[in-house]
Amino acid sequence: MQSEKFKVTPLERSWILYDVGNSAFVLMIATLVPIFFNALAEAGGLSPVNYLAYWGYASSVVTVITAVLGPILGTLADTRGFKKPIFMLCLFVGVAGCCAMGLATTWLPFLIIFILAKIGFSGSLVFYDSMLGDVTTPERMDVVSSQGYAWGYIGSCVPFVVCLALVLGSGAIGLSQMTALSVALLITAVWWLGTTLPLLRSYKQINYVEVEQHAIRQSFVRIGHTLKHLREDKQVFWFLLAFFCYIDGVYTIIDMATAYGTALGLETTGLLLALLVTQIVAFPSALIFGRLSAKYPSSQLIPVCIAAYTGIAVFAFFLTSQWQFWILAVLVGMFQGGVQALSRSHFAKIIPAEKSGEYFGLFDICGKGASFLGTMIVSVGSQLTGSANVGIGMLALLFAVGFVLFRVSCRTEGAKQV
Repeated sequence: MQSEKFKVTPLERSWILYDVGNSAFVLMIATLVPIFFNALAEAGGLSPVNYLAYWGYASSVVTVITAVLGPILGTLADTRGFKKPIFMLCLFVGVAGCCAMGLATTWLPFLIIFILAKIGFSGSLVFYDSMLGDVTTPERMDVVSSQGYAWGYIGSCVPFVVCLALVLGSGAIGLSQMTALSVALLITAVWWLGTTLPLLRSYKQINYVEVEQHAIRQSFVRIGHTLKHLREDKQVFWFLLAFFCYIDGVYTIIDMATAYGTALGLETTGLLLALLVTQIVAFPSALIFGRLSAKYPSSQLIPVCIAAYTGIAVFAFFLTSQWQFWILAVLVGMFQGGVQALSRSHFAKIIPAEKSGEYFGLFDICGKGASFLGTMIVSVGSQLTGSANVGIGMLALLFAVGFVLFRVSCRTEGAKQV
């Protein structure tokens, strides 16, 4: 019976495949895209510190826009028949942006296209995460969510290895590195779209509210009701505050790892291979946390991940050499999938299923939509002190606050024990 719990249905598998697709985009953004931007920035006369800062500012712009759009899209997604079409729209914006980045020849147009692609990607996740309640049952959410992240990590390595070989071996096949990077972006976009097709074919919205007149206006009304109810549901309220802090640090490390290593002057090939190791380590680690969730509640496992990330941020503060970056990559891989997957399924279990879209809109604000704080801390800290280490090290404060707030969430009166 225990082994049956870890098998996935065809519908669950199609949902998991979207993680495989979008994770390839995430990996590309975290590795090769900063190198592309760095080449354009150097050609445009930007210093290494300003290169890191502008990269952080672009990520902050994305997250602020996502924070505004997230709840609106989320409440629309709860309306019958709306979730899948708007998910497709966001998907196509992200895929088109991924292709178009390779056409940019100067750093500013590149950043603008990057922002649009990331908005499409982030918007699609509002709908994708809220689909979890439609594709599986509450008791299977931890397992399915963990498998999504696990297969996303290992599956994203398939196009990435091809892209990495193309970029590193570009000279041998007669391509410039910039042309190879452009082709790599196209490969990633095709992979992302292709792995999404099974979900587009099989997904049906089960939890919804009926279509109303003036659906967009009503979405704002429902946002107001949800925010009002948040004050009453202390467990969800405190969890979102905690999630805002700790996942902000997680996504900042993901988004800025390559840029951080580049700013420290570390060798590019070593950085890329180290981040590939992160994906490989994250695969079994996410599955292990999924298995552990059968024995221990997510309310006990999530604090372990947060505490580990606090230590990772402190370690990053002292990072100066390539071998230390490799250790950092392994440590991140060990806990990255666990904290992401368990947070998603934990939230899905403590919210009303029929309002999953609007609640996950808020979840996205407090997650990817809130990571402007972490990227701003790194960017401003780096510029004010002239040291990238200080900015990264300051992320430990976010994890510490998130740990405390999560414990508060689990101990509120009437909290669901999940």
